[in-house]
Amino acid sequence: MPTLNYSKQRQAILDHLQSRKDHPTAEMIYHTLRKSMPNLSAGTVYRNLGLLTELGQVKKLTGLDGVDHYDGDVSAHSHFICQCCGKVDDVFFDADALLNEKAAEHYDGSITSHHVYFYGTCKACLKNKKEK
Repeated sequence: MPTLNYSKQRQAILDHLQSRKDHPTAEMIYHTLRKSMPNLSAGTVYRNLGLLTELGQVKKLTGLDGVDHYDGDVSAHSHFICQCCGKVDDVFFDADALLNEKAAEHYDGSITSHHVYFYGTCKACLKNKKEK
């Protein structure tokens, strides 16, 4: 992979993503960072998210709600999507490390990674339903 020159905007995007536990869209990142970086363009955010994804420094989550979301935590984990509010949460569990091995037992090829989405109702939405 090529070595990239330092970019203040790219670093700000990476720092911002790594400081969040939610999974923002590029638009959300752009609007948040624009407050402290008024010259930041949406194109710069999209280009740098593409580079950071390609470099493995962030994860791009697709297929959630028709819009790509980004995760600053690149450790092995899955995601939970609330079918009521659309919230995306991280899910960490021991079986995650074994999933590639189990899948490889049923596939004539090489499996190197996976991504799992769990769907249901988040704790806040369950609480709201009970209160109604």
